[in-house]
Amino acid sequence: MSRVRTLDVLEPIVASLVTTGSVTARFRTQAIDLVRAEGLGRARIVHRIVDLDAIDGDILVAGGERFQAPRMLPESGELTALAFAAATLGPDVPARISALFAERRMSLAIALDEIANRMLLEASRRLQDMVMAAVKRAGLTMAGELRPGDPGLALAAQPAVLRLAGAAAMGLSTTGSLALHPAKSTTVVYGVGHDLPAVTWSQCDDCRSRPTCRVAREAAAAVTA
Repeated sequence: MSRVRTLDVLEPIVASLVTTGSVTARFRTQAIDLVRAEGLGRARIVHRIVDLDAIDGDILVAGGERFQAPRMLPESGELTALAFAAATLGPDVPARISALFAERRMSLAIALDEIANRMLLEASRRLQDMVMAAVKRAGLTMAGELRPGDPGLALAAQPAVLRLAGAAAMGLSTTGSLALHPAKSTTVVYGVGHDLPAVTWSQCDDCRSRPTCRVAREAAAAVTA
């Protein structure tokens, strides 16, 4: 059974945020104070490593589910499992953002949405570290990262990813359009196996927004630095 963990994801990001010197920064400070006052700065995470039942062409079979994910097939080494993981800020954060918009406190709502996105990113990073640690403890390697809806893994895989991660234990589900509920949540699948090589692809490769995407530019700069 997957173990659900709770993490403080507010304080680790606060030091990197500009909270003085502009109107935007002032609302950011207010949003941080609101998160602290209302106890919204925590994320819940869960992950599980599932052995592959079979590899059928470009279909990976794990836990009774079939995933068409040819990018996960390594150029060398042996893919033996998939790690399924999920993180959520829970229902209270998106509900609070919606309430602020309903109250027409637009600037604070936008600032809180930004803080929530940063907290979810922090949760995702910590989750990746925990999955990597579990993989290493098992004497295995990890390579490749796909999220349902990325090029390389259809959004239709979302319910199966949630099930295999054990995400129902923290109240995570999908809507009729396969969006995650609560909204400030994320799921991910990692390749696991023996002697897996570093991947040369990214889920951003086929994105039409990549030439103008700040996240892609920062990632590229980090690689070349």
